Amino acid sequence: MLQYILLVIGFILLIKGADLLVDGASSVGRRLNISDLVIGLTVVAFGTSSPELFVNIFASIKGNTEIAIGNVLGSNIANIFLILGVSAVIFPLAVGKGTVWKEIPLSLLAALLLGVVANDRLIDKSEISALTRIDGLVFLAFFIIFLYYTFGIAKRIEGIDSHVPQKQYSLLKSLLFVIAGLVGLGIGGNLIVDAAEHIASRLGVSQSLIGLTIVAVGTSLPELATSSVAAYRKNAEIAVGNIVGSNIFNIFFVLGISAVIKPLPFNPNNNIDIGAVIIASLLLFLWMFTGKRRSLDRWEGIIFLILYNGYITFLVYKK
Repeated sequence: MLQYILLVIGFILLIKGADLLVDGASSVGRRLNISDLVIGLTVVAFGTSSPELFVNIFASIKGNTEIAIGNVLGSNIANIFLILGVSAVIFPLAVGKGTVWKEIPLSLLAALLLGVVANDRLIDKSEISALTRIDGLVFLAFFIIFLYYTFGIAKRIEGIDSHVPQKQYSLLKSLLFVIAGLVGLGIGGNLIVDAAEHIASRLGVSQSLIGLTIVAVGTSLPELATSSVAAYRKNAEIAVGNIVGSNIFNIFFVLGISAVIKPLPFNPNNNIDIGAVIIASLLLFLWMFTGKRRSLDRWEGIIFLILYNGYITFLVYKK
């Protein structure tokens, strides 16, 4: 029971830490006369994905590679099937050409690239498969390209500044918020990794299952909040862009940083989960051309939720 309590405390610290980091860093940005657009693209975007990042950093340091890889794959699957499913049910998500023809295909490319670099045994007949430090550096290079592209198209996206915290604090209070946020993320991430390891051992299941389910959904809560609120406000570009950007961030940045810290051995069984990410991204792309053009309709959101339920059921029985 204690481990479950620690897991919940870890998630609370993780989410609250992300909020404090975003509030503090946004306030510092305003004091430096940085536009809300830039703050939204950097501070808020990094803040919503910081839970995945910190969990993966601690998982990599401690050698819990199944949790590190499972967290990213599970988060990306939950982002599309669960979070976009919920968001589309709230309000149909119509997006622009750039999202359909550039961002969504880039998230699909990220998943395909992960499938390639992680399968050394299958492709090169190596003794083991792993995400090496070189793979991590390649991912980070792709992430820099993605950031460059994002800043180039940002001025055409409406509503980014509405998700930037509006309060401005003194410089000291802002810095204290940033420090408190980082501490909360650090302690929360550490608690989650330790608790997930103990829970997996106690239940007699793999750490990968815990990473793909409990940890992945928990670290995706900021994305759920952001996209649900955006859908409620009928701001579809933010709702979809937040998820697609998070999926790209998770693979190129979170896994990139994780692999650079310590190479991540890859279990071939996770190819099923990579396949699920690819299918989710492909369906998101294809459904932009069904029903109302360039829109994720309510019935498609419902199918996403059904698919996520089926995936979780499959995981429980498979693992």
